[in-house]
Amino acid sequence: MAKLKKEDFISALKEMTILEVKELVDAMKEEFGVDPMAVAVAAAPAAATEDAGSSTKTVVLKSAGGNKIAVIKILKEITGLGLVEAKALADNGGNIKENVPADEAEAIKTQLTEAGAEIELA
Repeated sequence: MAKLKKEDFISALKEMTILEVKELVDAMKEEFGVDPMAVAVAAAPAAATEDAGSSTKTVVLKSAGGNKIAVIKILKEITGLGLVEAKALADNGGNIKENVPADEAEAIKTQLTEAGAEIELA
């Protein structure tokens, strides 16, 4: 099997949905016994200083809309919250994710809007 170049891997990640990325992270945890999120969290302060000029957004849930169950499922998937916490967020609204890249914020907004939620990017 040919070795995958970093650039090719990143290009593939850009084309994935949030669910596909989550499944990839879960598979990496299972295969290697390492949580990639722990590495990402450790690297985040360095990345934050490098990307200080980039545009970040906060995704805010204004209303879950009429299809609250679908919105709760998406909130669980996006945030990693448990059912009770995701339901509370859907009921009360509030920040879903803070300081995310603008393109990721738009993807989250689109996913939740399609489920019937009212989303604001701040």
